[in-house]
Amino acid sequence: MADQLLDQVRDAVEGQIDFEGQRWAELITNVLLGAVGIFAFFIGFMAQDITLTLWIGLAGTVVTFLAVVPPWPFYNKNPEGWLPPHVATSGIQNIDVDGQKVG
Repeated sequence: MADQLLDQVRDAVEGQIDFEGQRWAELITNVLLGAVGIFAFFIGFMAQDITLTLWIGLAGTVVTFLAVVPPWPFYNKNPEGWLPPHVATSGIQNIDVDGQKVG
C-alpha cells in the first residue's frame, strides 16, 4: 500500500522536461523573481516596512517554486527524438587493451 502511494508521488514529481522546457523554466524563474523583488522593494519602501518586503519576497519565491519545479506538461512539448541503439558490425575484432582481448 505504501509502495503504491510512493510510486504515485514519484510519478507525479519525477516528470521529464525537454531542452526547450528548461529554457522556459529558466526564463520564468528570472522574470518572476526579478519582478517580485522590484515589487517587494517598492511596496516595502512606500510602507517603510522591511517585514512586509520580506513577506512579499517569500510569497513570490513560493509562487515561482510552484511555477517552475513541478514537471508541468508545457515543459515537455518538444521531446528529443533519440536514435535507436546501433550495434557495431565493422569487422574489427580482437582489440587488445592492456594485454586483454576486448570485443
